[in-house]
Amino acid sequence: MDDALTEPEIVALTADHMQAAAEIRRVALWQRLPWLPDLHTPEEEEQYWRMHLLPNCSILGAAMGNRFVGVIAYGDNWIEQLYVLPDFQGMGIGSLLLGCAKEEMDEIRLWTFQHNAGARAFYQRHGFTAEEETDGADNEEREPDVLYHWRRLPERTPDLQPSDG
Repeated sequence: MDDALTEPEIVALTADHMQAAAEIRRVALWQRLPWLPDLHTPEEEEQYWRMHLLPNCSILGAAMGNRFVGVIAYGDNWIEQLYVLPDFQGMGIGSLLLGCAKEEMDEIRLWTFQHNAGARAFYQRHGFTAEEETDGADNEEREPDVLYHWRRLPERTPDLQPSDG
């Protein structure tokens, strides 16, 4: 089997990639949570990625062949976006993208919807704990959500043995 087909390449995304990033989010979100209201056009979502996320976040994409299949936007101890196309979920792509963020931040917070059981299980497997649940009044979808938190554990140092000195 060709490794290029099984191992995604992680690349830093630029303004030229924002349409693809926004599309990954739309497809992943509405295939998994079809009841959510579709509040923005694809063009509005691309503008959000280009004008808000790109200047304020590190944005990485997971490419397989010549196609982006996953995306993460993170910075300032927050994951703003993390999506993998449904046909590519369960292949370690989300874990790879999340690992990139964990390498750069000692603690991370993120929001996900309470009804997104797949995302909740994913974050819990990666050491995140639920910190707060809301009724959704503060998000534009008005969907109950949950705040997750992860903190890097301190490195263990070997116990020092007292000297006989």
